[in-house]
Amino acid sequence: MFRTALRNVLAHKARLLMTVLAVMLGVAFVSGTLVFTNTVSGALQQRSAKGFDHVDVAVTPAWQDAEGDKVGKRRELTADLVEDSARVPGAERAIGVVTGFTAVADKDGKLIGDGFQSQGGNYWGTDDPRYPLVDGHAPKGEGEILIDSETAKRTGYRVGDTVRMSVDGPVLEPRVAGVFTTDDGNVAAGGSLTLFDTATAQKLFGKAGTFDEIAVKAKDGVSEAALRAQLDRALPPDAVETTTGQQLADDQAEVIASSMSGLKQGLLVFAGIALFVGTFIIANTFTMLVAQRTRELALMRAVGASRRQVTRSVLIEAFAVGAVAAVAGLVAGIGIGVALRSLMDTLGATVPDGPLVVGPGTVATALAVGILVTMLAAWLPGRRAAKIPPVAAMSSVHAKATTKSLVLRNTLGALFSAAGVAVVLAATTMDGSDGQAPMGLGAVLLITGVFVLTPLLSRPLIAAASPVLRAFGVSGKLARQNSVRNPRRTAATASALMIGLTLITGMTVMAGSLQKAIDKMAAAAIEADYVVSMANGNALSPDVEKKLKRTDGVTATSPMRNAVSRIDGETEYLTGVDGSTIGELTDFPVAQGAFEVGGTRVVADEDTAKSHGWKAGSSFTVAYEDGRKQKLTVSGVYEANDMMSGIMIDTATLAAHESEPSDMMVMVKTSDGTSDAVKESLEKALGTNPAISVQDKKDISNEIAQMFTLMLNMVYGLLAMAVVVAVLGVINTLAMSVFERSQEIGMLRAIGLNRKGVKRMVRLESLVISLFGGVLGIGLGVFFGWAAGELLGTRMATYELVLPWARMAVFLLLAATVGVLAALWPARRAARLNMLQAIKAE
Repeated sequence: MFRTALRNVLAHKARLLMTVLAVMLGVAFVSGTLVFTNTVSGALQQRSAKGFDHVDVAVTPAWQDAEGDKVGKRRELTADLVEDSARVPGAERAIGVVTGFTAVADKDGKLIGDGFQSQGGNYWGTDDPRYPLVDGHAPKGEGEILIDSETAKRTGYRVGDTVRMSVDGPVLEPRVAGVFTTDDGNVAAGGSLTLFDTATAQKLFGKAGTFDEIAVKAKDGVSEAALRAQLDRALPPDAVETTTGQQLADDQAEVIASSMSGLKQGLLVFAGIALFVGTFIIANTFTMLVAQRTRELALMRAVGASRRQVTRSVLIEAFAVGAVAAVAGLVAGIGIGVALRSLMDTLGATVPDGPLVVGPGTVATALAVGILVTMLAAWLPGRRAAKIPPVAAMSSVHAKATTKSLVLRNTLGALFSAAGVAVVLAATTMDGSDGQAPMGLGAVLLITGVFVLTPLLSRPLIAAASPVLRAFGVSGKLARQNSVRNPRRTAATASALMIGLTLITGMTVMAGSLQKAIDKMAAAAIEADYVVSMANGNALSPDVEKKLKRTDGVTATSPMRNAVSRIDGETEYLTGVDGSTIGELTDFPVAQGAFEVGGTRVVADEDTAKSHGWKAGSSFTVAYEDGRKQKLTVSGVYEANDMMSGIMIDTATLAAHESEPSDMMVMVKTSDGTSDAVKESLEKALGTNPAISVQDKKDISNEIAQMFTLMLNMVYGLLAMAVVVAVLGVINTLAMSVFERSQEIGMLRAIGLNRKGVKRMVRLESLVISLFGGVLGIGLGVFFGWAAGELLGTRMATYELVLPWARMAVFLLLAATVGVLAALWPARRAARLNMLQAIKAE
C-alpha cells in the first residue's frame, strides 16, 4: 500500500501542484512570521543588553502609595543619594540619570523619528562613560547639546551647527557641542537621543535637583548581587528600590518579546486563515482524486485490502504532499522574513543589525503545520473512499451522496447557523468586553454552519443567475448546470473565497462606522477652532497657552490640564480648564444644573457624579497634590464622551496647588474661524515648532481616518494571502473538473460546440462559483460588522452603522475578477482537448 500511495503521488503530480502551492503559501506565511519576529526581537534584545553594560545596579525612587487624603507619588532621588551610592565599598562610580522627551528637527524643520522615540538625557560631568564622544566636547550650559551619531548621519548635523528643538513647547536653538555613540534601543529603532549637561537637563525636564535613576558600576571582582546588598544597607529602604543590571536586561528583553508577541500573534492569525482556506483545496483535491480512482480502490478492496489500508494509502499521499509543501514553505518563509526586515528599513522603521534567526522551533513548526494540515484535510476523503463497497464502486453507483447524508448535513448546518446567530445576537446586548468572547464563539458557529449549508444554498443562489446566463446560450446553460452538479465541490470552492471576503467586509464596515462616530463626537463636543498639543502626546508648557492668547485673531483659549487628587479616599483626576472660556470652546449636553466652572464651582460627568452620589448643588472635599484640602461645589452634571470626561475645575483654583503645572492640550477659538492662514499664524506664534501639532476638527478626523486606513490596508494585504489561496482553489477545482468531464466535453465538441463555446462554459462556471462565494462573504461580513458595531455602541453613543456600498461593489467585482482569472488555464485546457481521445477516455 505504501508503494501504491507513492505511485499515485507521482502519477498525479500536476493535479497535486495547486494543493502543494496552497499549503506552501500558508506555511511560508507562518515560518516567515516566526523568522521575522525572532530576528527583530533578537537584534533588539542584543542591542538593548549592550545598553546596560555600564549599569551593575540601578537605584530608582520608591513609590509612596496613596493613603487617606495623601496623593500617591514617587519619592525623589537627590544629589546626596548619588554621593551615598558612590561611597559604598563595592562601587566604582555612581551616575545620576535624568531623562525626558526632546524633539529635534532636521534641517528641513521636520521632526526626527517618531515622537515617542525622540528622547533626551544628561551627560554626566566632562567624560560620561555611557556615551563615548566621537567628536567635540561635553555640553556646557543651556546653549550646548550632544547628538547621537545615527542622528548626525541621518540629518547631516555637525559640531558647531545650530539645531531647532523643543522639550515641552517653546522652541530652543542650542549649538551642537559634540557627537556620541550609543546602544540605546530608541536610536536603533530610528529615534534620536539628545544630551544636555546635568543642570540643564534637570531644569528642562522639570526635575530641579533630582534624578530619575542612579546607575552604579561595580569595582572589579565585585558581583552585582554583592553591590546591590551594599546599596540596600547604605540607602534608606523606604526611599529607593534597587535592581541589578542583569535583571534590567532580562526585564527589557521580556518587554521586547512581549511587544513582538502582539505582532507575531496578529500575523499568525492571518497565516492561520490562509491555511484554513487551504484545507478546502486539499479536501477538494483528494475528494476528486479518490472519485477518479473509485474503481482502482474497489479492485484493491476486492483483492484483500482493508478499509484501514485504503484510508492509510490516502493519508500517505497526503503526508508526501504535505512534506514537500512544508519544506518549500519553510524556504519561502525564510525569504519572506528577510523581505519583511528590508521592508521595515525602506519604510523608515529602522531595525538594528543582527543575524537571521531560523530556530529549530521555526523548522519544527513549519514541518508540523504543513504535514498535519494536509493530512487532516485528506482524512475525510480517505475515510469516505474506504467506506465504498467494492461491487458498488466497480459499477460506479456509489458516486452520489445518499439522501440520508444530505439530510444530516443540512440539519447540522441549520443547527450550527441558528446557534451562531442566536449567540451573536445575544452578545450584541452585552456590555463592551463582556460580549467579545460570545461574539467570537457565535461567529465561529455561524461560519461553520454556513459552510455546512453551502451545498444547499448553492442551488437557489446560482439559479438566481439563470436569466443572466441564458444570454450566453448553450454555454451559459451548461455552466449553470455544471455549477450545481456537485454541490459539495462547489461549496468547498466558494467557501474558500467566502471566508476572506467575510473578514474584509466586516473590517471595512466597522472602520467606516467608527470613523463617522468619531467625526460626530468631535463635532458635537468641540466648539474650538483648533486644538494644540505635543506631537507625541506629552504635556505642554503653560507658556504655550500664554503665547496663543496674545496672538492676533485669537478670541478664546483654554488649557486641558490633568491633576491628581483624593476624593472620598479614592484617587480622582481633575481636568483644569479656563472657567471663563470653556463654555465657548465646548458644547456638552448638561443633564443637571448649569455648565459653570470658576472659583470653587466645578462640573462632573454623569459616571463620576453617579459613582460619588453627586447631583447639581452637591458639595465635596478634595485633597490636592500638595496635601491641602478645599470644599468644592458641583454646579452641573454633563454628558461626557470618549474625547473628554471627568471633573472640570478652573485652572486659577488648581494652580495654587501645583508645583509644576503642564497642559495636555490647548483649545483655541479665533475671530476668522479655520483657514490655512489662521493655522499658519498660530504655528508661527509658537515658533514653527515641529514638536507641536495645531489641528482643527477636520485634521483630527483625518488623522484618525489615516489610522483606520492604514489598519485596513494592512488587513487587506494580509488577507490577500487567503484570496490567493482561494484563487488556487478555483483553478484546481476547475482543472480537475475538466479532467473528470473530458468525455463529456469531447461529446459536446462532437455535436457542434466549438472551442470558443467550451472556453465560455468553463469561464462562466468559474464566474458563477466565485460570485456565489463573494455574495455569501459580503453578506456575512455585513452581519458581523453590524453585530460588532452594536457591541461598540454600548460604549460609544455616537456609533451608527455605515454600509460602504462602493467598497462592497468593489469586493464583488474582486470576486468576479478572481473567477475570470482562475478560469484562464482550465478553460484553455478544456478547449484544446482532442475530441476523439476525450470521447474514448474513462
